[in-house]
Amino acid sequence: MIIKSADFICSNTQISRLPIPIKPEFAFIGRSNVGKSSLINMLVQKKGLAKTSQTPGKTQLINHFMVNELWYIVDLPGYGYAKISKSKKEDWNKFIRSYLDKRESLQCVMVLIDSRLEPQKIDLEFCSWLGEKGLPFVLVFTKADKQSNIKTDQNIAKFRKAILTTFEEAPQHFITSSETLMGRDEILEFIDGINRDFTPPVFDEEYYKPMK
Repeated sequence: MIIKSADFICSNTQISRLPIPIKPEFAFIGRSNVGKSSLINMLVQKKGLAKTSQTPGKTQLINHFMVNELWYIVDLPGYGYAKISKSKKEDWNKFIRSYLDKRESLQCVMVLIDSRLEPQKIDLEFCSWLGEKGLPFVLVFTKADKQSNIKTDQNIAKFRKAILTTFEEAPQHFITSSETLMGRDEILEFIDGINRDFTPPVFDEEYYKPMK
């Protein structure tokens, strides 16, 4: 897939004000500081499209970016972020899960995992929730350039083993680096394959009131 354009469309917390669900969407989510914004910018080769920050939990809204005027990257708030109130966290969790569970045009959830870490409980629990809801997802291991290939492979093997305690088979995974572009072609090819078979879903037109 050749990326010709990537543009910010909207940012909000109201599902009803998201773009009309007639184009395929791919949601990117992971723990705070997993490198989500850097990965999105790397995929579309547009520095600064998704805002990067040294402060975990900076993304607090649902952000839609249209790619090639054909499909959306959806940047979701990270889970496990620090320094926010419990009530705020519960509100964010509610609208994130509502989006994931009810969005008609969502094609796949790209779950970002820091390849440098041993399996984290919060990542495994989130994957289990996706499985319970029957939502398609893949694993995207980030920051592979920060360590040896052997260490990356070891951590991925541990994560796959851990996830197999609740899944019959481990989901497809990608190994990435925002610095070296590792995994870029593979992820875009994966998305392109899904887009080719996309059929616009049936949805309640009265429900959606997109932002002007």
